[in-house]
Amino acid sequence: MSLPNLAQAIAWASERFDKSSDSPKLDAQVLLLHVIGKPRSYLYGWSDESLTELQYTQFKACVARREKGEPVAHITGTKEFWSLPFFVDSSTLIPRPDTETVVEYVLGLGMPKSIRLLDLGTGTGAIALSLASEQPNWDITAIDYSEDAVSLAKRNQHALDLPHVKILQGSWFEPVMDAPLFDVIVSNPPYIDPIDPHLSQGDVRFEPLSALIAPENGFADLRHIIENGAQYLKSGGVMVLEHGYDQATVIQNFFAQFAYINILTIKDIAGCDRITVATKP
Repeated sequence: MSLPNLAQAIAWASERFDKSSDSPKLDAQVLLLHVIGKPRSYLYGWSDESLTELQYTQFKACVARREKGEPVAHITGTKEFWSLPFFVDSSTLIPRPDTETVVEYVLGLGMPKSIRLLDLGTGTGAIALSLASEQPNWDITAIDYSEDAVSLAKRNQHALDLPHVKILQGSWFEPVMDAPLFDVIVSNPPYIDPIDPHLSQGDVRFEPLSALIAPENGFADLRHIIENGAQYLKSGGVMVLEHGYDQATVIQNFFAQFAYINILTIKDIAGCDRITVATKP
Protein backbone atom coordinates (compact mmCIF):
# COMPACT_ATOMS: atom_id res chain seq x y z
CA MET A 1 0.00 0.00 0.00
CA SER A 2 1.35 3.39 -0.99
CA LEU A 3 1.32 5.75 1.96
CA PRO A 4 0.84 9.52 1.51
CA ASN A 5 3.47 12.08 2.37
CA LEU A 6 2.69 14.96 4.70
CA ALA A 7 1.61 17.35 1.96
CA GLN A 8 -0.69 14.76 0.40
CA ALA A 9 -2.22 13.87 3.76
CA ILE A 10 -2.98 17.54 4.47
CA ALA A 11 -4.51 18.04 1.02
CA TRP A 12 -6.69 14.94 1.42
CA ALA A 13 -7.95 15.95 4.87
CA SER A 14 -8.49 19.57 3.83
CA GLU A 15 -10.77 18.42 1.04
CA ARG A 16 -12.71 16.24 3.49
CA PHE A 17 -13.16 19.22 5.83
CA ASP A 18 -14.03 21.72 3.12
CA LYS A 19 -17.76 21.84 3.90
CA SER A 20 -17.61 21.20 7.64
CA SER A 21 -14.90 23.60 8.83
CA ASP A 22 -14.10 27.30 8.60
CA SER A 23 -10.39 26.45 8.49
CA PRO A 24 -10.02 23.09 6.71
CA LYS A 25 -6.29 23.29 5.96
CA LEU A 26 -5.39 24.49 9.46
CA ASP A 27 -7.49 21.71 11.01
CA ALA A 28 -5.72 19.16 8.82
CA GLN A 29 -2.28 20.49 9.75
CA VAL A 30 -3.01 20.55 13.50
CA LEU A 31 -4.33 16.98 13.46
CA LEU A 32 -1.42 15.69 11.39
CA LEU A 33 1.17 17.38 13.63
CA HIS A 34 -0.60 15.86 16.64
CA VAL A 35 -0.29 12.39 15.11
CA ILE A 36 3.37 12.70 14.11
CA GLY A 37 4.37 14.62 17.24
CA LYS A 38 6.15 17.44 15.43
CA PRO A 39 6.04 21.28 15.54
CA ARG A 40 4.46 23.29 12.71
CA SER A 41 7.89 24.18 11.29
CA TYR A 42 8.37 20.51 10.43
CA LEU A 43 5.83 20.83 7.60
CA TYR A 44 8.00 23.32 5.72
CA GLY A 45 11.12 21.19 5.51
CA TRP A 46 9.71 17.68 5.45
CA SER A 47 6.45 17.90 3.51
CA ASP A 48 7.52 15.05 1.22
CA GLU A 49 8.14 12.63 4.09
CA SER A 50 5.76 9.67 4.01
CA LEU A 51 3.57 8.71 6.94
CA THR A 52 4.04 5.34 8.53
CA GLU A 53 1.16 2.90 8.36
CA LEU A 54 0.37 3.50 12.04
CA GLN A 55 0.45 7.28 11.59
CA TYR A 56 -1.83 7.07 8.58
CA THR A 57 -4.31 4.91 10.49
CA GLN A 58 -4.28 7.32 13.43
CA PHE A 59 -4.63 10.33 11.13
CA LYS A 60 -7.62 8.83 9.33
CA ALA A 61 -9.28 8.21 12.71
CA CYS A 62 -8.72 11.85 13.70
CA VAL A 63 -10.10 13.05 10.38
CA ALA A 64 -13.22 10.91 10.83
CA ARG A 65 -13.84 12.44 14.27
CA ARG A 66 -13.42 15.97 12.91
CA GLU A 67 -15.79 15.23 10.01
CA LYS A 68 -18.45 14.45 12.60
CA GLY A 69 -17.96 17.92 14.02
CA GLU A 70 -15.83 17.08 17.06
CA PRO A 71 -13.59 20.06 17.93
CA VAL A 72 -9.94 19.76 16.93
CA ALA A 73 -8.96 20.66 20.50
CA HIS A 74 -10.93 17.70 21.88
CA ILE A 75 -9.25 15.36 19.40
CA THR A 76 -5.74 16.56 20.24
CA GLY A 77 -6.52 17.22 23.92
CA THR A 78 -4.76 20.60 23.83
CA LYS A 79 -5.34 24.20 22.79
CA GLU A 80 -2.93 27.13 22.68
CA PHE A 81 -3.95 30.28 24.54
CA TRP A 82 -1.70 33.29 25.16
CA SER A 83 1.10 31.23 23.55
CA LEU A 84 0.73 28.62 26.31
CA PRO A 85 -0.40 25.01 25.85
CA PHE A 86 -3.57 24.12 27.76
CA PHE A 87 -5.08 20.69 28.24
CA VAL A 88 -8.75 20.68 27.27
CA ASP A 89 -11.61 18.22 27.52
CA SER A 90 -15.40 18.13 27.34
CA SER A 91 -15.81 19.35 30.96
CA THR A 92 -15.53 23.02 30.06
CA LEU A 93 -15.09 25.56 27.26
CA ILE A 94 -12.25 25.46 24.77
CA PRO A 95 -10.25 28.70 25.23
CA ARG A 96 -10.89 31.14 22.37
CA PRO A 97 -8.50 33.76 20.98
CA ASP A 98 -11.14 36.44 21.69
CA THR A 99 -10.73 35.80 25.41
CA GLU A 100 -7.10 36.91 25.16
CA THR A 101 -8.64 40.40 25.10
CA VAL A 102 -9.26 39.98 28.84
CA VAL A 103 -5.64 39.05 29.54
CA GLU A 104 -4.28 41.84 27.36
CA TYR A 105 -6.50 44.47 28.98
CA VAL A 106 -5.66 43.46 32.55
CA LEU A 107 -1.93 43.43 31.84
CA GLY A 108 -2.30 46.90 30.33
CA LEU A 109 -3.89 48.39 33.45
CA GLY A 110 -0.47 49.22 34.88
CA MET A 111 -1.19 47.50 38.17
CA PRO A 112 1.44 47.23 40.93
CA LYS A 113 3.69 44.19 41.09
CA SER A 114 1.64 42.78 43.96
CA ILE A 115 -2.16 42.73 43.62
CA ARG A 116 -5.03 40.38 44.41
CA LEU A 117 -6.98 39.11 41.40
CA LEU A 118 -10.04 36.86 41.20
CA ASP A 119 -11.03 34.84 38.12
CA LEU A 120 -14.62 33.56 38.24
CA GLY A 121 -15.65 30.55 36.15
CA THR A 122 -12.05 29.74 35.32
CA GLY A 123 -12.70 26.60 33.23
CA THR A 124 -9.33 25.41 31.92
CA GLY A 125 -7.68 28.15 33.97
CA ALA A 126 -6.71 29.98 30.79
CA ILE A 127 -7.19 33.55 32.01
CA ALA A 128 -5.82 33.09 35.53
CA LEU A 129 -2.81 31.02 34.50
CA SER A 130 -1.96 33.27 31.55
CA LEU A 131 -1.94 36.29 33.87
CA ALA A 132 0.11 34.36 36.42
CA SER A 133 2.68 33.50 33.76
CA GLU A 134 3.15 37.22 33.09
CA GLN A 135 2.88 38.43 36.70
CA PRO A 136 4.36 35.85 39.10
CA ASN A 137 4.00 38.19 42.10
CA TRP A 138 0.25 38.65 41.75
CA ASP A 139 -1.96 36.84 44.26
CA ILE A 140 -4.42 35.09 41.92
CA THR A 141 -7.46 33.01 42.88
CA ALA A 142 -9.48 31.07 40.30
CA ILE A 143 -12.91 29.56 40.96
CA ASP A 144 -15.15 27.17 39.06
CA TYR A 145 -18.39 25.44 40.04
CA SER A 146 -17.52 22.24 38.14
CA GLU A 147 -15.29 19.78 39.98
CA ASP A 148 -14.11 18.40 36.62
CA ALA A 149 -13.17 21.88 35.44
CA VAL A 150 -11.26 22.53 38.67
CA SER A 151 -9.35 19.27 38.17
CA LEU A 152 -8.52 20.30 34.61
CA ALA A 153 -7.39 23.77 35.70
CA LYS A 154 -5.14 22.22 38.33
CA ARG A 155 -3.69 19.88 35.71
CA ASN A 156 -2.84 22.91 33.57
CA GLN A 157 -1.45 24.71 36.60
CA HIS A 158 0.91 21.80 37.28
CA ALA A 159 1.96 21.49 33.63
CA LEU A 160 2.70 25.22 33.39
CA ASP A 161 4.47 25.22 36.78
CA LEU A 162 2.40 28.04 38.29
CA PRO A 163 1.88 26.76 41.85
CA HIS A 164 1.14 30.19 43.34
CA VAL A 165 -2.36 30.34 41.79
CA LYS A 166 -5.16 29.20 44.12
CA ILE A 167 -7.79 27.14 42.28
CA LEU A 168 -11.01 26.59 44.24
CA GLN A 169 -14.31 24.81 43.65
CA GLY A 170 -17.56 26.64 44.38
CA SER A 171 -20.35 28.87 43.11
CA TRP A 172 -19.10 32.31 42.07
CA PHE A 173 -18.00 34.27 45.17
CA GLU A 174 -18.81 31.62 47.80
CA PRO A 175 -15.23 30.29 48.24
CA VAL A 176 -13.87 33.80 48.91
CA MET A 177 -16.62 35.24 51.11
CA ASP A 178 -14.15 35.70 53.99
CA ALA A 179 -11.10 36.55 51.88
CA PRO A 180 -9.45 39.99 51.70
CA LEU A 181 -10.77 42.32 49.00
CA PHE A 182 -9.50 42.07 45.43
CA ASP A 183 -7.92 44.69 43.17
CA VAL A 184 -9.27 43.06 40.01
CA ILE A 185 -12.12 40.66 39.27
CA VAL A 186 -12.26 39.01 35.83
CA SER A 187 -14.75 36.56 34.38
CA ASN A 188 -15.79 34.88 31.16
CA PRO A 189 -19.11 33.54 32.44
CA PRO A 190 -21.92 31.77 30.56
CA TYR A 191 -23.68 34.45 28.51
CA ILE A 192 -25.52 32.72 25.64
CA ASP A 193 -29.30 32.81 25.44
CA PRO A 194 -30.60 29.23 25.93
CA ILE A 195 -32.61 29.50 22.69
CA ASP A 196 -29.71 30.83 20.59
CA PRO A 197 -29.65 28.78 17.34
CA HIS A 198 -25.83 28.80 17.30
CA LEU A 199 -25.87 26.27 20.14
CA SER A 200 -26.61 23.57 17.57
CA GLN A 201 -23.71 24.56 15.34
CA GLY A 202 -19.94 24.11 15.35
CA ASP A 203 -17.73 23.29 18.32
CA VAL A 204 -20.24 24.41 20.97
CA ARG A 205 -22.26 21.25 20.31
CA PHE A 206 -19.49 19.37 22.13
CA GLU A 207 -19.09 21.79 25.04
CA PRO A 208 -21.11 21.69 28.28
CA LEU A 209 -24.25 23.84 28.21
CA SER A 210 -23.59 24.84 31.82
CA ALA A 211 -20.52 26.76 30.64
CA LEU A 212 -22.35 28.38 27.74
CA ILE A 213 -25.91 29.39 28.60
CA ALA A 214 -27.48 31.56 31.26
CA PRO A 215 -31.10 32.44 32.06
CA GLU A 216 -32.60 35.87 31.37
CA ASN A 217 -31.54 35.83 27.71
CA GLY A 218 -27.97 35.06 28.73
CA PHE A 219 -27.60 37.90 31.25
CA ALA A 220 -28.29 36.19 34.62
CA ASP A 221 -24.69 35.31 35.55
CA LEU A 222 -23.27 38.58 34.28
CA ARG A 223 -25.82 40.48 36.34
CA HIS A 224 -25.07 38.35 39.42
CA ILE A 225 -21.34 39.05 39.17
CA ILE A 226 -21.86 42.79 38.71
CA GLU A 227 -24.45 43.08 41.48
CA ASN A 228 -22.47 41.12 44.06
CA GLY A 229 -18.92 41.83 42.93
CA ALA A 230 -18.59 45.30 44.44
CA GLN A 231 -18.47 43.88 47.97
CA TYR A 232 -15.38 41.85 46.99
CA LEU A 233 -13.55 44.71 45.26
CA LYS A 234 -11.36 47.33 46.88
CA SER A 235 -12.29 50.95 46.32
CA GLY A 236 -10.83 51.76 42.92
CA GLY A 237 -10.84 48.07 42.03
CA VAL A 238 -11.62 47.02 38.45
CA MET A 239 -14.05 44.43 37.10
CA VAL A 240 -13.45 42.98 33.61
CA LEU A 241 -16.23 40.88 32.06
CA GLU A 242 -16.33 39.05 28.75
CA HIS A 243 -19.72 38.95 27.02
CA GLY A 244 -21.45 38.46 23.68
CA TYR A 245 -20.88 40.83 20.78
CA ASP A 246 -24.37 42.33 21.14
CA GLN A 247 -24.58 42.55 24.95
CA ALA A 248 -22.43 45.59 25.72
CA THR A 249 -25.23 48.12 26.19
CA VAL A 250 -27.08 45.95 28.70
CA ILE A 251 -23.84 45.22 30.61
CA GLN A 252 -23.01 48.91 30.73
CA ASN A 253 -26.48 49.59 32.13
CA PHE A 254 -25.98 46.90 34.80
CA PHE A 255 -22.73 48.51 35.88
CA ALA A 256 -24.36 51.94 36.03
CA GLN A 257 -27.34 50.55 37.96
CA PHE A 258 -25.02 49.26 40.67
CA ALA A 259 -23.04 52.51 40.89
CA TYR A 260 -19.80 51.51 39.15
CA ILE A 261 -17.88 54.24 37.35
CA ASN A 262 -15.48 54.54 34.39
CA ILE A 263 -17.56 52.06 32.37
CA LEU A 264 -15.93 51.12 29.07
CA THR A 265 -16.40 48.45 26.38
CA ILE A 266 -13.37 47.02 24.54
CA LYS A 267 -13.42 45.31 21.14
CA ASP A 268 -11.74 41.98 20.40
CA ILE A 269 -9.32 41.13 17.58
CA ALA A 270 -12.26 40.80 15.17
CA GLY A 271 -13.54 44.28 16.03
CA CYS A 272 -16.55 43.02 18.00
CA ASP A 273 -17.56 44.28 21.43
CA ARG A 274 -16.04 41.65 23.73
CA ILE A 275 -15.34 42.92 27.24
CA THR A 276 -16.84 45.63 29.40
CA VAL A 277 -14.87 47.05 32.31
CA ALA A 278 -15.85 49.25 35.24
CA THR A 279 -14.41 50.57 38.49
CA LYS A 280 -15.74 50.47 42.04
CA PRO A 281 -15.88 54.06 43.37
